[in-house]
Amino acid sequence: MDRNMRTVEDVLRLLDDLFAPEADRWTAANGGPWWDGFYADRSRAIPFFVAKPDENLASYLDRGLVTPGRALDLGCGPGRNALFLASQGFQVDAVDLSPAAIAWAEDRSRDSEAATAVRFRCGDAFALTATELTGPYDLICDSGCFHHLPPHRRISYLDLLDRVLAPGGHLALTCFASGAMGSELPDTDLYREGRLHGGLAYTPESLRWIFSGLTKVELRRMRDEPPESSLFGEPFLWTALFQRKTETGTGTSDGTGTL
Repeated sequence: MDRNMRTVEDVLRLLDDLFAPEADRWTAANGGPWWDGFYADRSRAIPFFVAKPDENLASYLDRGLVTPGRALDLGCGPGRNALFLASQGFQVDAVDLSPAAIAWAEDRSRDSEAATAVRFRCGDAFALTATELTGPYDLICDSGCFHHLPPHRRISYLDLLDRVLAPGGHLALTCFASGAMGSELPDTDLYREGRLHGGLAYTPESLRWIFSGLTKVELRRMRDEPPESSLFGEPFLWTALFQRKTETGTGTSDGTGTL
């Protein structure tokens, strides 16, 4: 007789198991091997395989919305954003479930003058200890991790932000945009079907609600960058910049986003 449920994490792991193993792209046990297969062929024509940073990240720095400090790159993949941030003066911790992705990122870092400013780590960011993710971080960058999480793991995500995002620090989020990419099934139907259909679409309203504990600085569609651009940009994605309130309860809302 199984009666060992005691903590919130026990409940979250139970909900993880409601999804088919092949649908799981967020745990080390199932997600790591899936992403290893995804990254195995580095020559594939995948838009974000290119060694270019997200256009919104470059824009935030150009406009002074974020300034160099300590950064955490969640789901860093082959390291394109982590290495860009390091080149701009950040000290970066970059985490991914996939050993293949981390190996590729480390290969790229050997050709980068900013390599010493990045520490790549293979693992589950939700399970890494305080000694492994040595926050607080002034910037948390997530380009494509959040939309691969099941609904209940948003709790883990918000808890991670609460633990390691510095007061006054920023979350730079890129995720699937409703009407353009990703599943639009209601959260409850995802559990009935046991799969995420490749990732979840979000509306501006849902993002503002989920991250309502933070101050919205900007929320807009990612700009479409041409192949010859030095930046990555695909219009099926939202880009969002949120800021954690300072210890005195202040925040900023002077961004240019209008959604």
